[in-house]
Amino acid sequence: MADNPYDWISHGDGVWSKRHRALDLNIGVVECDGGLTVIDTRAHHAQARELKEDLKRISSLPVRWVINTHHHWDHSFGNAEFADAAIWGHARCADTMRETGDRTRRELMEMLPDHAADFREVSITPPAFTLTDRATVTFGGRALELRHLGRGHTDNDIVVSMADAGVTFVGDLVEEGAPPSFGDAFPLEWPDAVTALLAVMADRAVPGHGAVVDRVFVSDQRDALAQVAALAAQRQADGMTPEQAAKAGGPFPEDVLSKAFARAWQHLAK
Repeated sequence: MADNPYDWISHGDGVWSKRHRALDLNIGVVECDGGLTVIDTRAHHAQARELKEDLKRISSLPVRWVINTHHHWDHSFGNAEFADAAIWGHARCADTMRETGDRTRRELMEMLPDHAADFREVSITPPAFTLTDRATVTFGGRALELRHLGRGHTDNDIVVSMADAGVTFVGDLVEEGAPPSFGDAFPLEWPDAVTALLAVMADRAVPGHGAVVDRVFVSDQRDALAQVAALAAQRQADGMTPEQAAKAGGPFPEDVLSKAFARAWQHLAK
């Protein structure tokens, strides 16, 4: 299995992750007494059902707990397939899913017509159990540390630390294989959230997308995010538009910078 980057990766002590070809998305699994904890549930019911079947390859235990790292559809729209589990997430993750979930689902049906039938069946299922800052939860006798480290990729990112296995599930606070996504981001605050992550994370991090990474990768990405924040403040003060600022360059491609600066300009104007 180790030779296939899209197969289950064992991190030891009953902690697993799997990278999926669809959306290059990672999910995490923690084996607890009497059940499994699943971290993120994929993009729709069909993918979630595929995940449920795939879980049988590593454990015969049922899924009793779910954690959403944030509200985005690719991480949470499979929740309904785990409706019998206790679903956890940030309070704003639950609020945002209730407020915007159905609209996002309809938009996805229009944007991705080949998958419209899948999104039509999605039932928006927000977390029923929430935190706002930090919580140590004990599932089946096993402690998991959930932390919100500040606004970054969204305003509701949480990370899940498994100190006994030396791994942290970081959601989209860290991106591997593609630049960070700034659509709902807080570019001026994101570097601080990753700095806080570096202070608490284990040696390995499972990002929301891409390959498992180490502290050096996370530190390098924090530095790139900090450069975006500094350029945003400087170029906005110089009177540039977000588009002009993006054309002037930075650590990510122009289209990514354009979105980052557009978000930053909104926050700098307040």
